[in-house]
Amino acid sequence: MAEFAEIYERAALRKGGTKVLDAMLTAPKSARSLKRITDDRYLSEMTACVFRSGFVWKIVEAKWPAFEDVFHGFDSMACAMLGDEELEEIAQDTRIIRHAKKIHAVRNNALFVRDVKESHGSFAAYIADWPVTDITGLWADMKKRGDRLGGQTGRYFLRFMGKDTPILSRDVVAALIQAGVIDKDPTSKKAMAQLQASLNAWMEESGRSLTEISRVLAMSVGEG
Repeated sequence: MAEFAEIYERAALRKGGTKVLDAMLTAPKSARSLKRITDDRYLSEMTACVFRSGFVWKIVEAKWPAFEDVFHGFDSMACAMLGDEELEEIAQDTRIIRHAKKIHAVRNNALFVRDVKESHGSFAAYIADWPVTDITGLWADMKKRGDRLGGQTGRYFLRFMGKDTPILSRDVVAALIQAGVIDKDPTSKKAMAQLQASLNAWMEESGRSLTEISRVLAMSVGEG
């Protein structure tokens, strides 16, 4: 496995130096900041990521005020209590994107949020307290317990909320393959374990966050 210093040097060379590269990196939010975010905002962003998946992001953003209205400001209790008839009515509302399965996912994910709240006090605490040294475990848990939160959808949700997480974009996967961490897009438990071990080693080596490491990986390959 390549050392992170080697990957960082390659990214810096491609981007015009370390100062330029560092200016392009952003830090994740602290656990304290993540815990200040209310559960309705987590459910809102979760839903936005579900609807963005496989769709034009700008359209989702343009319609988002209507989503907030239709889904009661994403209050987790209100969304969890939505009946089948109400969901069918929502699926006919032209103000939002009428994708029945994704609309039903709002209720399912509200139930997920409520379930987590009972065990952790808040969904925010669940996200904030999950150790980044097992970030792949959080991905797996959200996929198992949530609805349509697997793969990039779950990772984008975490990143947009400010949780420290890598995004396995095409360039990041290519960089991981080049570094000898994996041999293809990681989907198996074994590959995820290898990925986590490498990320942990790079965090210890560099003192950088997963968010920064992910960005450096992406900028170390490709034509951009």
